[in-house]
Amino acid sequence: MSLPVEAGGSAHIRAEGVTVARGLRRVLNDVSVTVSARSRVAVVGENGRGKTTLLHVLAGLITPDEGSVRRSGTAAVARQELSAQGGVTVGTVTSQALAASLAALAALDEATLAMSDGDPAAGDCYAAALDAATRLDAWDAERRVGVALEALGACSERDRLLSTLSVGQRYRVRLACLLGARHDVLLLDEPTNHLDADGLDFLTRRLREHDGGLAVVSHDRALLRDVTDRFLDLDPTRDGRPRLYAGGYDAWQDARRRERARWEQDHEEQLAGHRRLTEAVSQARDRLFTGWRLVEGAGRYRRASGVPGVVRWLYRRQVALRAYRVDVPVPPSPLRWPDLGVGPGAPQLRAYGIAVEGRVAGQVGLTLDGGDRLLVTGPGGAGKSTLLAVLAGSLGPTGGHVWSADGARIVRVGQESAQQDPGLTAR
Repeated sequence: MSLPVEAGGSAHIRAEGVTVARGLRRVLNDVSVTVSARSRVAVVGENGRGKTTLLHVLAGLITPDEGSVRRSGTAAVARQELSAQGGVTVGTVTSQALAASLAALAALDEATLAMSDGDPAAGDCYAAALDAATRLDAWDAERRVGVALEALGACSERDRLLSTLSVGQRYRVRLACLLGARHDVLLLDEPTNHLDADGLDFLTRRLREHDGGLAVVSHDRALLRDVTDRFLDLDPTRDGRPRLYAGGYDAWQDARRRERARWEQDHEEQLAGHRRLTEAVSQARDRLFTGWRLVEGAGRYRRASGVPGVVRWLYRRQVALRAYRVDVPVPPSPLRWPDLGVGPGAPQLRAYGIAVEGRVAGQVGLTLDGGDRLLVTGPGGAGKSTLLAVLAGSLGPTGGHVWSADGARIVRVGQESAQQDPGLTAR
């Protein structure tokens, strides 16, 4: 029987010189990082800097265009999205999480029977199975998954279809299974997105207790402070390469501020140098113009004969000016909202007695007018996303109705990407 291969203290994922391109754009450029058995790495940076892509490279879900990735031990990745296609149930996900532990226990039982039958080779098989089961703490695996499901407020009904759960509920089921199973390295992509305060506390405790390596993509500063001690920063730098900072959250922030201050100081000095060169070129042009003006008097031939030297001096200054480098990052493009022509308080959207069987209980009514900002809150599974889907017209209610103003455009940004044709481009 095939057993899970754990590496324990020697487990690691090592990426060297990883580059990933999407069209003409380099999403990752020459990234090197090692997630070892006791690593606590935070992968940080602005949206679109390649944080999720890097996790997928480390997990083996994406092959880099350049560079290499070496792995030892077992790894698990929690993506931001979890598909609910087909007949996948909560039990399907929990069974996958428990597969390694169940395999180790089955191998142990098989080896025990073989030993009792007098098989001379059974001793080695028993030792290997016992070692695997001990590393995984396989006897306690199902209880750990159950505890994680309860602590995260996830659905524990094994026959429940994932398609009947909200996005947040699906994510919590998968996260609970990853936390309940034993893996050498955990790769977590925005793990706090769908958690309430109690779930966040459980996640933080579990990650602190994790014996293996950890790489986390998150914008949650509290989580990063609590569970990570190294920061791989993918934001723009002077040489275009990412920076790895040690010492925890505060050390990372201090180092970033110091580096930014040095960059700004150098930028000011570069601008001053550029101004000096510009003035020098202007002075050289003036001298050239003056040198070509032949005036009456004994010095007119001396002025004319000095012109070639002025031309050479001007040329050198122009070359230096063109080559002069002003080192400054390109600022992000500002977002300019279009004028929708909707005045404050103008009626836009009304919901009357909305109910969706099994998903939104009671009767929900609300009003949205021009300039309104409405926050929809509630526990996981209360129907928040379902309500937005009803308001957007992508889901019909089983009770009540929605009114919208003539010409009003209602757009819903969901928690998951739409399942579109993979050949579609951003344009």
